[in-house]
Amino acid sequence: MESSPGWSTTGLNITNCTGPPASSLQAVHFTNLMVVVVVVLGLFALLTALINGAVILAICTTKKLHLPANYLICSLAVTDFLVALLVMPISILYITTEKWSLGQVMCKVWLSVDMTCCTCSILHLCVIALDRHWAITKAIEYARKRSPHRTAIMVGIVWVISVFISMPPLFWTERPSSGSLQHCIIEHDHLGYTICSTLGAFYIPMIIILILYYRIYNAAKTLYQKRGSSRHFSSRSMGSQKSADHFRVPHTFCVSDLSDSDPTLPTDKLNTTVHIPSFQTDMDRQDDRNQICMSRERKAARILGLILGAFIICWLPFFLKELLVGLQVLQPSQLVSDFLTWLGYINSLINPVLYTSFNDDFKLAFKKLLKRKENT
Repeated sequence: MESSPGWSTTGLNITNCTGPPASSLQAVHFTNLMVVVVVVLGLFALLTALINGAVILAICTTKKLHLPANYLICSLAVTDFLVALLVMPISILYITTEKWSLGQVMCKVWLSVDMTCCTCSILHLCVIALDRHWAITKAIEYARKRSPHRTAIMVGIVWVISVFISMPPLFWTERPSSGSLQHCIIEHDHLGYTICSTLGAFYIPMIIILILYYRIYNAAKTLYQKRGSSRHFSSRSMGSQKSADHFRVPHTFCVSDLSDSDPTLPTDKLNTTVHIPSFQTDMDRQDDRNQICMSRERKAARILGLILGAFIICWLPFFLKELLVGLQVLQPSQLVSDFLTWLGYINSLINPVLYTSFNDDFKLAFKKLLKRKENT
C-alpha cells in the first residue's frame, strides 16, 4: 500500500576541526545505509518481476499448464508483476529522496496503482483458496462448471472489488498549501473508510482463507481415510470375469494433490477404469499407498502452513498498523511505516514461489524455459 518517506536524518553543520566531528560520521553512516537499502529493495523488486514473469511465461507457453486453476495463478502473477514494475521502483525513489518530486498527478496515479494491485493480490489468494475448496468438496459438480470463462469472471470480480476499495482515498489525498507537493501519502482522517477498507482488503479475506484451507485439509484427510473401502468391494463381483477384471472405482486421493497443477485432477477422475488384482496384492499395494499418502499429507500440511504463514506475516503488521493509525492509537515513525509497507510488498515475491515450486508441472516448464534461453 502507500509508502511514506523514511530513513530520514537531521543534518548538523560541519565545522572546520582537526578531527572529524560526530555529525560527519553520522552523514557517512547514513549514506552507506541508504546505499544498502536501495540495493536491497532494488533486488527485491527485480526478483519479484523476474519470478512472476517466469510464472506468466511458463503458463502461457506450456500447454499442460492451460488449466483454470493455473489461470488464477497466472492472474496473481500478473498482479504481483505490476507491483514490482509500477509500485516498487517509485517507492524506492521516494524513500531515497525523502520527498515527493513527481507532481500531484503522478502521486494520485501511483497511490491508485499501489492500493489496487496490493488489494487485488490479496483477494487473488482468497479466490485461489475458494477455487481449491470447491474443487475438493464439490468435485464432480464444480468440474462441470469450471472453465476459463468462469475463471475470467472471478478475476474480473476481484479487480472490481479492488478498485472500489482503493479509489475513495484519491479524493482526499494531501494537497500542498503552497509550492510543490512534498509528500505523497494517504491521510487517515476518515475512520469509517479506514475500518471498511482494512476489513475488505485484508481482515475478511484472511478469515476466509483460514477457514477455507482448514476445510480443504479436513476434506482431503476424510477422502484419504475413506479411500481404502473403495478398493475392496470387488470381491462380490467375482462371478463374472469381465466385471472382475475391469470396473470403476474412486480415484485414491492425497492431501498433497492440492499442489498439482489442477487440484481437481484427482477428483475430476472419480470414475477411472482400473485393473483389480488379487486380494493379497491389493493389500500390499494399499499398505505402500498408506505410507506414501501419510508422508505426502505431512508435506501438504507444511505447504499449506507456508502459504498461510507467509501471507499473515507479510500483511498482518501493515494492516494492523493502518487500523491503529486510523483509530489514533498509534503514530509510527516513517522508518517503521516504510518497513511494514515493504514487508507487504515482499508477499508479491513469495507468492509465485509458494504456488509453483511444489508443482512438478511448473518445475518442468521452468526447466524448458531455461533450456530455451541457453539455446538462444
